[in-house]
Amino acid sequence: MATRQTTTLARFMMAPSVILLFIWMIVPLAMTLWFSFLNYNLLNPANVSFAGLFNYKFFYTDPAFFQSIWNTLVLVLGVLLITVIGGIALALLLDQPMFGQGIVRILVISPFFVMPPVAALVWKNMIMHPGYGVFADIAKFFGAQPVDWFAQYPLFSIIIIVAWQWLPFATLILLTALQSLDGEQKEAAEMDGAGFVSRFIYLTIPHISRAVTVVILIQTIFLLGVYAEILVTTNGGPGYASTNLPFLIYRTALLGYDVGGASAGGIIAVILANIVAFFLMRAVGKNLDK
Repeated sequence: MATRQTTTLARFMMAPSVILLFIWMIVPLAMTLWFSFLNYNLLNPANVSFAGLFNYKFFYTDPAFFQSIWNTLVLVLGVLLITVIGGIALALLLDQPMFGQGIVRILVISPFFVMPPVAALVWKNMIMHPGYGVFADIAKFFGAQPVDWFAQYPLFSIIIIVAWQWLPFATLILLTALQSLDGEQKEAAEMDGAGFVSRFIYLTIPHISRAVTVVILIQTIFLLGVYAEILVTTNGGPGYASTNLPFLIYRTALLGYDVGGASAGGIIAVILANIVAFFLMRAVGKNLDK
């Protein structure tokens, strides 16, 4: 009886926060779903009519739709590849004893705290600018022609910027996992004659596999919504070369003033994100059960 009363009291105390979270999530989603069935343009707000599935068909048949889906997948996979491999390498480096280790770790982690628009502006105007950027100066020093990154390689440039922002996060998580590795296991492997590569493959990788899975899961959820870096640097161009799904929704809503079409795109994005999250959660569950 006491246990049942305690459980009831706990649920009662949790109810306000759960209800608030439910309202916070459901109300905007319900409004977006409702607007997606309306012919609603901000240039003519008085003329609102029911459009049925027209907005979904319009968004689906947009020439940029499949290009944006492909760009979104390439962006997510590219950033994950760089951050996971780079995070493991940096974590292994920072796990070694060195002079000023604390300062080095702070410097490595600091890019994660830079706001995305600020990071994009720094990369656009100070690093990748074809006239006076750092990369241009390096190219001129070696007698090569500077590259106009955002015109020639727009999506790759955005991948580099986003990966630079998320690399510290992956490094921090993987470094924490590495530090939990039992030192006696390392010493035993070294005494058995195992080299660095063997210890890395058979000892380090299995130990940090869960941390890698967590990094992939968390980053994927946030990378599906990358937007500010594209707006600040390429504005989705040239053409649709760097337009991902969130930016296409922005373009439909705030440049085309089409609330109905943008809402339909938002619902499609939510469905796709939930499909990705479902498979990722299954992968995480299988990994954690091992």
